[in-house]
Amino acid sequence: MSDISSAPPARGERILSLRGVTKKFGAVSALTDIDLDIHAGEVVALVGDNGAGKSTLVKVLAGVHQPSSGTIEFQGKEVSLADPGAALNMGIATVFQDLALCENLDVVSNLFLGHELNPLRLDEVQMEVRAWTLLKELAARIPSVREPVASLSGGQRQTVAIARSLLLNPKIIMLDEPTAALGVAQTAEVLNLIERVRDRGLGVIIISHNMEDVRAVADRIVVLRLGKNNGIFTPIRAITNWSPPSPAPAKTRFRAVRNARPPRPRHRSKAHEPEHQTFCAGPQRRARAPRRYDRRRDPRLFRSRQSG
Repeated sequence: MSDISSAPPARGERILSLRGVTKKFGAVSALTDIDLDIHAGEVVALVGDNGAGKSTLVKVLAGVHQPSSGTIEFQGKEVSLADPGAALNMGIATVFQDLALCENLDVVSNLFLGHELNPLRLDEVQMEVRAWTLLKELAARIPSVREPVASLSGGQRQTVAIARSLLLNPKIIMLDEPTAALGVAQTAEVLNLIERVRDRGLGVIIISHNMEDVRAVADRIVVLRLGKNNGIFTPIRAITNWSPPSPAPAKTRFRAVRNARPPRPRHRSKAHEPEHQTFCAGPQRRARAPRRYDRRRDPRLFRSRQSG
């Protein structure tokens, strides 16, 4: 582990490489011959159904589980992740779904929990300045670093958990369901934070069931099915070299508009006028409305005039 370089990797450099990684729990094979490459400055999404082996793979990379077979290379050297401390010292940070935050402590105490500056005599001022500096680099929307975590929203808590993992200057950060149970605004805040972490030159691994979030930030999508590789895809965010279709000829447009009009009635009558709708309701809607009384055409008056 001492041979691992502490210098930040160049953008595009391969940081982590897995070849034939297999993990068995007794007779159950959770992972089978997994191959995976992580480069600096990219976001890799692990997707798959429940039981596909996503969380098991993350725990293997975090040092929680040791692989049954296969090799793990970190910056070109084969390594063994014996425990989570070894993975963290190597430069692999993990933010699990439960975030593991102390709600009764403020933001500064959660960021430096277990890594306090001068443990015998806490340097509160330096810790607060460093916390503000880190949160400002991430453009985090935290009202105050002395605010208890219990009063923060879900997106702000996720921001605190990600910022805590960045204090030790890792090279790879893994996020397990970072947008689960978050609203629309909080999800957008977390996705923007992931992009800013990628811009810092880190390799990011996210596990998510939301394909809209995956397509928004991921550079590669690795699909797992029943503990095996099932494909690697590149999301398409925009269509390049696109031009609007040419307009149709004027005669074609006129015909289209003319054909779109409703057909006119063959015989126009007052029955189509609103004030005569009461005379033509029901099955007699198409019948002609009764004419108005005309005294000159009354046959009774016509006979009386002839008799006189």
